Amino acid sequence: MAAVLELADVTVRRGDATLLDRVTWVVREGERWVVLGPNGAGKTTLLQIASAQMFPTSGLAGVLGELLGTVDVFELRPRIGLTSAALAERLPRQEKVRDVVISAAYGVLGRWREEYVEDDVVRADALMREIGVLPLADRTFGTLSEGERKRVQVARALMTDPEMLLLDEPAAGLDLGGREDLVSTLSTLAYDPDAPATVLVSHHVEEIPPGFTHALLLRQGSIVAAGTLEEVLTERALSATFGMPLVLEHVDGRYAARRDVRRRR
Repeated sequence: MAAVLELADVTVRRGDATLLDRVTWVVREGERWVVLGPNGAGKTTLLQIASAQMFPTSGLAGVLGELLGTVDVFELRPRIGLTSAALAERLPRQEKVRDVVISAAYGVLGRWREEYVEDDVVRADALMREIGVLPLADRTFGTLSEGERKRVQVARALMTDPEMLLLDEPAAGLDLGGREDLVSTLSTLAYDPDAPATVLVSHHVEEIPPGFTHALLLRQGSIVAAGTLEEVLTERALSATFGMPLVLEHVDGRYAARRDVRRRR
């Protein structure tokens, strides 16, 4: 399958800090990746490169067949679906949910004078139905729970029929019920053969939806391991990633991790 993201020796430096260190990584059509690592590992920086929001200091970054630095990123970005806390903060709280979703097709964060065509309304409603938020369509975004907002953002990210979907810690701040609702939604999406290649950033293995196929483990800007979930998500690799001995469990398609109290390191 064709690659939607190709990074070759990508390094990102800011002052004396190295945020990413010679990262080489390929995401192909149909793959569903989870990127795991502790705070400061470089996960969000990696997603900023993948979403054409940031350029590498050195190395090559190919996004959807285009080389960053040689392409107009304003034409590239609409081909990428993105959810993030930073983007969510910019969404108008007084906006109706349906307009929050539809406005993605126009590259804006709030409805102003746009006249939406019927096809846009039909697509938005179909996406909201698929994600499970259609009953919220006429509510204002600011009245939603955190979990409802997260799912609306996923529907918005899919509005442009993107070729790649990037989810930056979508379960952050959710309670147990909200997390499980979101994981279920993302699992349904992962099993859809027509869904775009997906990259999910998380701190927690418990947030990996069934149906995801690959994992990238990051620590201090460098790759610890990358490959299929079965190959990569091991106690040894996870312990190296988080810097402590961990016990990993895999039951009914879900993962759970906890510290191994039998070992100090």
